[in-house]
Amino acid sequence: MSKMSQTLTTEETAKAREAIMMHVRKVVPWALLVAVASGIYLIGKVFGPISEDGLSSFQIILSIKAFFGLWLGIRGFNQKFFKINPFLFTSHLFPFLSVILIIFLSQIMYG
Repeated sequence: MSKMSQTLTTEETAKAREAIMMHVRKVVPWALLVAVASGIYLIGKVFGPISEDGLSSFQIILSIKAFFGLWLGIRGFNQKFFKINPFLFTSHLFPFLSVILIIFLSQIMYG
């Protein structure tokens, strides 16, 4: 994207960005909802029974991941279907950081 501004005028760059974002706005919400739905299905398959000692470290990390994933899913569902903008964390920074956190948690789950 940064190379576009070197070869295109400001107006052409704005049009090109909007053309790309038009497609991103169509695909990303559906991808998010599919990811959340598959996560809900998979958590039921891999969570396992809770022992007498309490939750294992795997189950704790999986629960944290599920919380952030469900929050992202509810936020995306409300925006896509009900056109409800988030009242809290209105920028894209917190959802982006949540996705990064989910990825890092995924890396340490089996450790």
